[in-house]
Amino acid sequence: MSLNTRLDALKERHASLETRIFDEDHRPQPDAETLMRLKVEKLRLKEEMERLRTLVN
Repeated sequence: MSLNTRLDALKERHASLETRIFDEDHRPQPDAETLMRLKVEKLRLKEEMERLRTLVN
């Protein structure tokens, strides 16, 4: 898999997590543990995307 393909896949996953975080946060009783887990995963993906961007450029 090329770096650009991997980066595109990570961007899609990141956007999906953004949606899941929004949905969970706007529930009547959001689950704090789920929110934390999703946010940590989103941050991990962001860091991976930044690392890949430095390799592509």
